[in-house]
Amino acid sequence: MDKLATLWSFVRKYKYMITIVLFVVIVGFLDENSIVRRMGYANEISRLNSEIEKYRKDYEENTERLKELAVDSGAIERIAREKYLMKKPNEDIYVFEEDLEK
Repeated sequence: MDKLATLWSFVRKYKYMITIVLFVVIVGFLDENSIVRRMGYANEISRLNSEIEKYRKDYEENTERLKELAVDSGAIERIAREKYLMKKPNEDIYVFEEDLEK
């Protein structure tokens, strides 16, 4: 009985501190909209926005290439030679390692 009385006096003495700590634990870690989850969502949004920008840039580059192909007939041959390493029957191709890295 003495332990129960000691526990009760501790709770009565620190009731506001216990309430605040419980609130912080529930809101910060256990809640569906916790601070930890919000930080994770913010990181994911940032990553997805950078990915969107990357795809937008790729789209613009590809659109420019498509316009170039529609206008210039020699562009198809140049792209086939550079990107796919195609050649004419009597040609030799020399590929450098630094060209392959690009």
